[in-house]
Amino acid sequence: MKLAEALAERADAVRKLNELRSRIEANATYQEGEEPSEDAAALLREADAALTRLEVLMRRINQTNTTARLADGRSITEALARRDALRLRYSLLDGAADAASGSRGRGFGRQLRSELATLSALDVPALRAQADEVSKELRKLDLQVQEANWQVDLVD
Repeated sequence: MKLAEALAERADAVRKLNELRSRIEANATYQEGEEPSEDAAALLREADAALTRLEVLMRRINQTNTTARLADGRSITEALARRDALRLRYSLLDGAADAASGSRGRGFGRQLRSELATLSALDVPALRAQADEVSKELRKLDLQVQEANWQVDLVD
């Protein structure tokens, strides 16, 4: 099995567990004289089996991410950490640029002569340029990770 297939299976397992949780909660209690629409105990057993499978998948995915290498020599784990940091950096730069440009609902300038003008404390074009560079690096790294996901076999 390829890493990408395991990741898709993991996502399906998480969705299934969320669905089972909702069904268990909906059927955990019922009115006297009525029957629940589903057997909550059976659903709980099904969820437990799904959790066991999910745990195995997560362990194998994590082991694979630690041992598999991208073309540049980084482990997938290192690349994922870098990708997360780039996403946070982009969000920070983009938010700062939005706030400094007044695009978050605050107008710039003044409405009346007696009001003080609102000025930007940050260089918005420079922030946008930095954000664009981070976004470019993020896209490139994401493509490398996706490529590896389809090439790397899942560790046993």
